[in-house]
Amino acid sequence: MKMRRRSVDEPTLALPLETPRLLLRDFVARDFEAVHAYSSLDEVTRFLVWGPNTPLQSKQTIQAYLDDQKEKPRQNFDLAVIRKGEGRRGARQQLIGGVGLKLCDGENLTGEVGYALHPDYWGQGYALEAARMIVHAGFSEFGLQRIIATCDQRNKASARVMEKLGMRREGVFRQSKYIQGEWRDEFLYAILAAEFLR
Repeated sequence: MKMRRRSVDEPTLALPLETPRLLLRDFVARDFEAVHAYSSLDEVTRFLVWGPNTPLQSKQTIQAYLDDQKEKPRQNFDLAVIRKGEGRRGARQQLIGGVGLKLCDGENLTGEVGYALHPDYWGQGYALEAARMIVHAGFSEFGLQRIIATCDQRNKASARVMEKLGMRREGVFRQSKYIQGEWRDEFLYAILAAEFLR
């Protein structure tokens, strides 16, 4: 399948994005408590390049998201993962994590995906559902050719999400990042538009 090369000079998304169980929307300032509830947890951040966050760091993170939303052209699409209310109409929706797509190489139409969820929602397919939606948007809305993701080699759950997305492990990086006082080994995963959209 031959992909037409498109421009990502003015990338936009019609938000919110919706899956059967989730809404993906831009973060807002009032999301602080829900974001801090997961970003301050060691079990969430132990394999990540950030955290565990102090309250100030969580506020700074949200401010960075708000600043990114104003960028022209926007390069970072960090979105709140909202679990739809169940049962009766008007049931409460809940912010359970975040998912992001960074347009990291416009010349080569490459993006990078990442995600983090509150542990109360691990093991239920939410990370995969959110990541699949934003990867689909990256290919169908932005015309990306390739989307990558990385994870600490010990983060088996994240690697499983990438593999279920159809990503292939393309690289093994030894001691590639210095995180939380130690050198970390990483896996690089990637998927092409022709593989995801077929």
